[in-house]
Amino acid sequence: MALPFSVPVLTIGLLLMSNIFMTFAWYGHLKFKETSIIAVIFISWGIAFFEYTLMVPANRIGHGHFSAAELKTIQEVITLSVFAVFSVFYLKEPLSWNHLVGFAFIGLGAFFIFHKWA
Repeated sequence: MALPFSVPVLTIGLLLMSNIFMTFAWYGHLKFKETSIIAVIFISWGIAFFEYTLMVPANRIGHGHFSAAELKTIQEVITLSVFAVFSVFYLKEPLSWNHLVGFAFIGLGAFFIFHKWA
């Protein structure tokens, strides 16, 4: 079956969408502390269902073009990127310099994962 996009574009796009759902599932409830924990758990599971329907195909499509370690690294970089935007714009929590330095170190780790060493 021919894919409408290249494997990297499709994989990264699905991972990005899945991480948006997962970020809301894991952290979206923090704005609704008056909601019972049981309700939050079930709502979060419902949101996470959509994350899985995107994450599993992303990994299935991407594996082979990317190694499992590369897929996980892409997912972690996307997760941090989505979370940074979510934290600032949804939770209204600023990122400080130490957060940015930590994210930069993770980015450096991604460089080492993807660099082809001779």
